[in-house]
Amino acid sequence: MIKTLTFASMHFTIAFLVTWLLTGDMMIGGLVAIVEPAVNSIAYFFHEKAWIRWGFNRPQQA
Repeated sequence: MIKTLTFASMHFTIAFLVTWLLTGDMMIGGLVAIVEPAVNSIAYFFHEKAWIRWGFNRPQQA
């Protein structure tokens, strides 16, 4: 759980810093830092569902 929290913190920080540096606006940086990881999390959920449905989670045979 600690690894997940530190990764999330890093993700939010990078999203904020990149957006702030590109736009010069801290408000937009903060908004993107919140919205982008949330959207990515939802997209990841559906990616995992598709991955399982199409059988990519099967163990490799030797």
